[in-house]
Amino acid sequence: MMMHTLIDPFNRSISYLRVSVTDRCDFRCVYCMTENMKFLPKKELLTLEELDFLCSSFINMGVEKLRITGGEPLVRRNIMSFFQSISRHLDDQKLKELTLTTNGSQLKKFAKELFEVGVRRVNISLDTLDDAKFGKVTRWGRLSQVLEGIEAAQAAGLRVKINVVALKGFNEDELFRIVSWCNERGMDLTWIEVMPMGDLESEERIGQYWSLNELRQTLEQEYTLTDMTERSGGPARYVKVNETGQKIGFITPLSHNFCESCNRVRLTCTGELYMCLGQEDKADLRRPLREKPTDEGHLRKAIEAAIAKKPKGHDFDYTRQEVQGQMTRHMSHTGG
Repeated sequence: MMMHTLIDPFNRSISYLRVSVTDRCDFRCVYCMTENMKFLPKKELLTLEELDFLCSSFINMGVEKLRITGGEPLVRRNIMSFFQSISRHLDDQKLKELTLTTNGSQLKKFAKELFEVGVRRVNISLDTLDDAKFGKVTRWGRLSQVLEGIEAAQAAGLRVKINVVALKGFNEDELFRIVSWCNERGMDLTWIEVMPMGDLESEERIGQYWSLNELRQTLEQEYTLTDMTERSGGPARYVKVNETGQKIGFITPLSHNFCESCNRVRLTCTGELYMCLGQEDKADLRRPLREKPTDEGHLRKAIEAAIAKKPKGHDFDYTRQEVQGQMTRHMSHTGG
């Protein structure tokens, strides 16, 4: 069994790394970024080789789960070469899981190849099953393209989990429809509370928050829910729907934060390491990486120093009723 060498100040093992490989996306979801988003110059981004070296260093220090995010990870040029390379850690069993979070738009093209390199599960962000509402929430997206991507993922053998951001006044009326739709297709489902991140130039955010405590109570009007002890390695808490047997997750960064068991850190596409979703503290790993590009020991010291600063937790709060995000960075910066 691998010895964990990444232990934070609160004695939590860091075994899960979320890696944003790009800040770019082919959608402009209203809770994630502005419509006229300014993206980073390409020269600011880590190369795929640098991302591989960084991820490999974390894996050699005990990280067992790697989630690739964006932006939309599959729009990064030559991203499959990264997946092919990093999958060697699945072969040597240092890495237990290689997975990704995607909007599904590119899965028709990449699903089969992802399965071939060892990806077995994908999380797909989908907040509505209504064409018009989908166009509104994504600004640029087409629902049919995502549905085709989901079909391609399942056909390729990938297990699909649908991630839905709970948006008051937007998808409340689709709660039972979405639950049934996922059950019919054998897909797990996770509801996520909307997070106050980034200035979205919109007044909509104040009214968007829909507590998952409230959502669960609504579900319990139709279903019997049993709490499960199962964990997927991330922040979701799961329930079993007794009537259907399906599994539903709740990610509750506001109504019930999950900090006591946090095993995660987030790496951006520029090499910034965020130790907490809801804090601004970060460490620059690009500088030590580029100072000594092949010296893993040099990078390891920087990683250990960063983990030593991981805070106990975060505290999102909507009671301030402000339009600006509590975090200055947008969700697309760290992929959630």
